[in-house]
Amino acid sequence: RSIYRAFKKNPSIIYTSSDLSGDFLSEVYYDITNIESQDDIFDLIICYHILEHIEDDYQAIKELYRIMKKNAVCIIQTPWKQGEIYEDYLIRSKEDRLKHFGQKDHVRIYSAIGLKQRLTDCEFSVEIREYQEEAENKFGHKTKESVLICRK
Repeated sequence: RSIYRAFKKNPSIIYTSSDLSGDFLSEVYYDITNIESQDDIFDLIICYHILEHIEDDYQAIKELYRIMKKNAVCIIQTPWKQGEIYEDYLIRSKEDRLKHFGQKDHVRIYSAIGLKQRLTDCEFSVEIREYQEEAENKFGHKTKESVLICRK
């Protein structure tokens, strides 16, 4: 909501917010695996806590890439774990997803390295930024938080 408010206040920014569930401030309701938008249109995409909800995350990643202009940036953040990505498509119930993935509507838990590989498989250039200390953490990320900066 804070990003929405800040961007909407700036008349030089054309900002479109999307949320398929309708739980957040949004003007459109994109299905991230089939985004109703033309190719090469966005300069910046903020994909914050989305991909862990999406069964076909490769398709979602391909759609993000498709709608981004050349040299555009996509900022991605999800819950993280160490090691490999943990996913099991046989885990279907809300109770089991909560137990295995930490939330009843999650379908996986990413590692930053694992998600970086999926993004590079789909042609993104990816930098993992890790915020370790308070002095470098002016945006309020948790200590030891990782954010993926992806470029087309």
